Amino acid sequence: MRATAVPVTIALFLSVSAFAQTPNFAGKWTAVPDASSAGGGRGGLGQEAVIKQDEKTLTITRTTQMGEFTSTYNLDGSESKNTLNFQGNAIEQLSKAKWNGGKLTVDTSMSFDGNPVQLSMTLALDASGNLIVESTRPDFQGGGAPVTTKTTYKKN
Repeated sequence: MRATAVPVTIALFLSVSAFAQTPNFAGKWTAVPDASSAGGGRGGLGQEAVIKQDEKTLTITRTTQMGEFTSTYNLDGSESKNTLNFQGNAIEQLSKAKWNGGKLTVDTSMSFDGNPVQLSMTLALDASGNLIVESTRPDFQGGGAPVTTKTTYKKN
């Protein structure tokens, strides 16, 4: 009985260790156009993004139609503070990142023209190694339900 318990215990330990590993999102990523979306599939991180990741932080530099933006998020669940400079305004953003299995969710709050705004972004890698970014934001134009976009990025 002991002879079979050791291999089973080792296999169980290895599978739990593999599951506990967090994905590495580091690299330069380019959005894959989505013909089915009116926006061309350019939600999430923008058209291009460079991600740097270490054990403590995730830094994303986004290239969008409105310019380049850099944000750094703490990976230990503590609050991160970033400033978004947009159309001559400095907007303070407070974010918390948390791991859920192989996904990283970043919840961000800020004030835009005196109105509180909540954003959420989830990053994950698919089986092909593509970066999948799902973003949820308020409907800024129609005032309706939050808008969720899902964008696929290929590593360059």
